Amino acid sequence: MTTRKKYSKEFKLDAVSLVLEQGYTRKEAAVSLDINRQMLGRWVNEHQTEDGQAFRGNGKLTPEQEENRKLKAQVKRLQMERDILKKATAFFAAETK
Repeated sequence: MTTRKKYSKEFKLDAVSLVLEQGYTRKEAAVSLDINRQMLGRWVNEHQTEDGQAFRGNGKLTPEQEENRKLKAQVKRLQMERDILKKATAFFAAETK
């Protein structure tokens, strides 16, 4: 069973710069770096489409994903507070009768 190689963000950015800035073809760059041509193509596409957020690493969220996570947590907390207030209102309304 083979283990998957992990490449650093700097290595990926250097590989992408060979293709985008230095004029190497994807095949030439892949052969010189001893990596798969399709993988290099995927890195180039990700770099071009991610607007500076490419190669974040495992578990690291984009700013939009992080904001979305925080907003969902806030909505959940506010819904719990609302439910508590509804129950308290019903309790005190029953007490006064």
